[in-house]
Amino acid sequence: MQSSGYVTFLVLAGLLVLVPGADFAVVVRNTLAGGRARGLWSAAGVATSNVVQGAAAAAGLGALVLRVEPVFQTIRWAGICYLLYLAVQAIRSAVRGEYAALEGGPATRAQALAGWRQGFLSNITNPKVLVFYLAVLPQFLSAGAGIGLLVGYALSHAVLGLVWSVTLVLAMDRARRLLARRRVRRALDAVTGVALLGFGARLAAEH
Repeated sequence: MQSSGYVTFLVLAGLLVLVPGADFAVVVRNTLAGGRARGLWSAAGVATSNVVQGAAAAAGLGALVLRVEPVFQTIRWAGICYLLYLAVQAIRSAVRGEYAALEGGPATRAQALAGWRQGFLSNITNPKVLVFYLAVLPQFLSAGAGIGLLVGYALSHAVLGLVWSVTLVLAMDRARRLLARRRVRRALDAVTGVALLGFGARLAAEH
């Protein structure tokens, strides 16, 4: 890797990771619903999807998906529907205002799977992630760069995203006492639900 180009890529990727999006909202939602363990599994799901999409882009599958309109639109609308489903869940939870105590121990198998699945599906159905790997990432590679280098850059982005998500979950866990308050949890659920609605609507409006 050329050091200057790689550092520039890391800076850009880091900035994009910090911008709140659907993955951010899903990780927050899972942390609120199931505590630190479920939030971490959700972060792992997002990272897994990033690795899968980066590998697919390197193998040329991502370009094929973008070229075949029915496949691309199916993935796109599946993502939109999923975000809207999560938004409705969050808003309904805010309206009801009924919350169990935040859990602090290890997640059960079902909770871990639910957290991982939501993180993975949120990311894998977001066309912007695939576009990033296919359109933005190659701008930092020199001519003739091999698949291995592309995968290395993609994995770097996945690691940055995972570090940020884990940091977010741990920070929320430290604020457990504040987040345990019913009024605060209702407000966070409402904000998260509205944000997910906004992300879904924006994705539906884009062409």
